[in-house]
Amino acid sequence: MAKFLYNLGKFSFSKPKRMFIGWLLVLVAIVAATIGTGVSFNGDMSIPGTKSEKAMDLLKKKFPAGEDGGTIRLIFKAPKDETLETKKVKHKINETIKEIKKDKAVKQVTDLYQTFAISKDKKIGYADITYRVKSDKVKESSKKKVLDSIEISRNGGIQTELGGSVTFSEIEVGGISEVLGIVLAFLILAFTFASLLIAGLPILTALIGLIIGVMGILITSNFVDMSAFSLTLAVMIGLAVGIDYALFIISRYRQLLAEGYDLEEAAGRAVGTAGSAVLFAGVTVIIALCGLVLVDIPFLGVMGIVAAFMVLSVMLVSLTIVPSILGILKDKVSPSRKNKLFASIQTKKEKETTRWGRFIQKYPGRIMIGVILLTGLISWPALHMELGLPDNGMKGKETTERKGYDLLAEGFGKGFNGPLVVIMDASKSSKEMKAIEKSSKLLEKMDGIKQITPAIPDASGQYAMLTILPKSGPEEKETKQLVKDIRNESSVNGTKFLVTGSTAINIDISDRLSKALPKFAGVIIGFAFILMILVFRSLLVPFKAVLGFLMTLSATLGFAVFVLQDGHLAQWFGIPATGPLLNFMPVLVTGILFGLAMDYEVFLVSRMREEFILTGDAKKSVVSGLKHSGRVVTAAGLIMIFVFASFIFAEDLIIKTMGLTLAFGVLFDAFVIRMTFIPACMMLLGRASWYLPKWLARWLPHIDIEGESISQKEKKVI
Repeated sequence: MAKFLYNLGKFSFSKPKRMFIGWLLVLVAIVAATIGTGVSFNGDMSIPGTKSEKAMDLLKKKFPAGEDGGTIRLIFKAPKDETLETKKVKHKINETIKEIKKDKAVKQVTDLYQTFAISKDKKIGYADITYRVKSDKVKESSKKKVLDSIEISRNGGIQTELGGSVTFSEIEVGGISEVLGIVLAFLILAFTFASLLIAGLPILTALIGLIIGVMGILITSNFVDMSAFSLTLAVMIGLAVGIDYALFIISRYRQLLAEGYDLEEAAGRAVGTAGSAVLFAGVTVIIALCGLVLVDIPFLGVMGIVAAFMVLSVMLVSLTIVPSILGILKDKVSPSRKNKLFASIQTKKEKETTRWGRFIQKYPGRIMIGVILLTGLISWPALHMELGLPDNGMKGKETTERKGYDLLAEGFGKGFNGPLVVIMDASKSSKEMKAIEKSSKLLEKMDGIKQITPAIPDASGQYAMLTILPKSGPEEKETKQLVKDIRNESSVNGTKFLVTGSTAINIDISDRLSKALPKFAGVIIGFAFILMILVFRSLLVPFKAVLGFLMTLSATLGFAVFVLQDGHLAQWFGIPATGPLLNFMPVLVTGILFGLAMDYEVFLVSRMREEFILTGDAKKSVVSGLKHSGRVVTAAGLIMIFVFASFIFAEDLIIKTMGLTLAFGVLFDAFVIRMTFIPACMMLLGRASWYLPKWLARWLPHIDIEGESISQKEKKVI
């Protein structure tokens, strides 16, 4: 593979126009296909087979209500000294609803005065708008009509907010987060290379790969159910790894030029050596992301595959477009020693990485103990981790959805935002109606219920439906316990209780994901161990690599719980409200961090292995590896941290929390684990780090990850 990449690098360098024309044709074709097919993000985050999904299916079968349409809930609060039944207030509300009804897309709007959707103090009430199409199909013109119409009631002094299934705070791609991440990455690259021209190259190639990847995902959205968050996640990961991959190749190219190789040979060797590591690292990330399919949760599998496609796109562009651009620029990328500023910065960086290596060589045992204690301290909060799905109550306080959520809780109780729908199945009872009646009375006596509606039987009389309003909020422990208590009474009087609703669905998804995490982590950790044995031909190097990943994962989850769930430092990061962690975050973070951790492991340790093969000195190879690869890994880590951290400024809470969590995970893995803990382990182990039984060595295939066949050629100008 190294030889193939070596030839690919030389070809791309010597024939840059052909490579650019090839990719341009791909880009034109994929853009044309995107325009022809359009875009359709309509996936949800449900999990087939859960108790709540089965209950929902039974509900639709026994209590059909026609095709579900999108809804917008209008939430009103009367002025300070008035009520909703005051003549002036009532007039303004009715005028608002009348204006909304003029939209032909509206199927119906409920009258809060006829449905008695008014709080006991008559200060807060709501009316529901139902559309003829599903939530994701409601047009922007209809949303604008609602926003314009509610100005009537607002101008009358009535606080008017919005809720329902139609969202107004959309997930956006291509906003301030991506721009900020690119700017910060450019600054890091400019400092690393001491050149504005070279700093722009990794960003340019990453953007090319990003555009191609985004276009491919937009086309796929028409044929596969996926949410808009899948695209945002893919952009987040693709931007970070795309810049890093180009950085590694360009950095090796400049090193080779400094060693005396001519331009074309340096390009070929850069792609053959650093490119081999990029290919292996990229494939590792792709496999880790595709491994999310093993969790057997549809929306997570789609997220993983979409992100993997983006990584594939930026990786292929890095291996081909980067040497092509180098071929166009020629010696403009050379590390000229005439540049005194560059020379001083380079010398300073080399001294710093050498000094760090010597520090680790001097105190490896103390460093290992310190890192283990730090990991334990940060990981501790993860022991009380809770999972959930953010609702409107966790959105920013300035959003209309959050204001509406708070108004409903104020007027009707916290449980109003998370009602439970219970279906009583008495089909196996000889006296269905009597069994349903006794079961209803049993539910009425349960703790934690604020209000319960009368049971409504279906046409056969064997099933009945009722709605429960808990005393506690949707994400509170008491509500989750109430769901469990109802389900535990699943065979009373011959009647089974099935619970659904947003809260019950959330509980089931969280439980399924909690059970899936150990299985998924076990699979990818086992995969990592075997892969590292093949790559580094060692038993202990893979072991400490996997150990380092587990330390990173536990610390990352501990930090997430500390900030997002417990609320410490939440205001510093602009987190509007605390609550359970996003239920699919642990699984998603495990897959992403595994791939990125193996990136840094490959780029750093492969250089150490190369030095060990040449010198046979295990400790010296660690210092040398840190000297040659430490600076680039540091820059790559910082770029990825800042790219992920830039998404903290996104409005959407899911994107914000994912960005913060991944930024910390990369920070901890790159600097605490890969640059500190791993070298300290290897210092203590010495030559034992590279031990591999002879019988196993004979059976294992040889993977030339750093292009040893190229690196060990005679070092002369070709």
